[in-house]
Amino acid sequence: MFDIDGTLVDHDGALRDAVSKWLIGGHLATQNRCDEGLVALWADVAERHFPAFRAGEMSFREQRRRRLREFLPHLNVRADHMGEHHLVGAPVALVTGASRGIGAATARLLAKAGYAVAVGYHTDRAAAEEVVASLGGPGIAVAADVGVEGDVVGMFAEVDDLLGPVSGLVNNAGVVEGGGRVERIDERRLRRVLDANVVGPFLCCREAVRRMSTAHGGDGGAIVNVSSAASRLGSAGEYVDYAASKGALDTLTTGLALEVAAEGIRVNAVRPGFIETEIHARSGDPDRLARLTPLIPLGRPGRPSEVAEAVVWLLSDRASYVTGAFIDIAGGR
Repeated sequence: MFDIDGTLVDHDGALRDAVSKWLIGGHLATQNRCDEGLVALWADVAERHFPAFRAGEMSFREQRRRRLREFLPHLNVRADHMGEHHLVGAPVALVTGASRGIGAATARLLAKAGYAVAVGYHTDRAAAEEVVASLGGPGIAVAADVGVEGDVVGMFAEVDDLLGPVSGLVNNAGVVEGGGRVERIDERRLRRVLDANVVGPFLCCREAVRRMSTAHGGDGGAIVNVSSAASRLGSAGEYVDYAASKGALDTLTTGLALEVAAEGIRVNAVRPGFIETEIHARSGDPDRLARLTPLIPLGRPGRPSEVAEAVVWLLSDRASYVTGAFIDIAGGR
């Protein structure tokens, strides 16, 4: 129940759920929790001024396009508070592995550039929601194990429903296991690395192409794969499996760039070197950066924000004539 214009209004659960999803998708909620009064207010406006909404005659995508144009005049709120400049015509970017490190830095920079951002994560929902809360614009947290086809399909469908079809994809999710020579690497480790670092980006590219390609009715877009300097250096004695997976990602970048160039999609990659992220500690070698810094010509590890700058540039129209390219961000290595 909600008191509006002096009248108590009741709303059915289906309508409230749909409006709640709307508000979450438009970042009108904090960390995916909606204020009940605001949900009810929007539901009331929907019933009064947008009968097609209740009748289910419009897709979520069409509703998103019309919601502010139709509803905002009836609400006594400031347009800038409602995020109108983001919700109307904002490009949508999905960043996998965005709950920390390079992915989180990229998500924040994309939000500053005017994107609605889907923050992909595997298991740490709290960290992903913290990133969403820090965006300052529309964003959602979406869970997926990118090495599982059903998870990837579901992730893209959720982004479709809550934000709209992606026009930018950043394949950042990946894993690296503890250092070791090839003869010590077992099948379990190898499959985990290849599933996350090769199968996952491939599946995400497939879903993105199905939405972006002009051959499928899309408006085009851009994909950036986060590879690694390891793909050209080999990581002998440490992570040859990881290096091999990133080499495969480089090949995917080149092949897909050529395949979809005429369909309005650009595909590029960045290859970070030693970057100050949690990946080293999570792989069991927290002192790796300090140990290997003397090998870096610039004399220091890189920062996630430095990688993010290159990623966002590659996604932007400023890189409109760039495809099939690799940017090495490795301090000279």
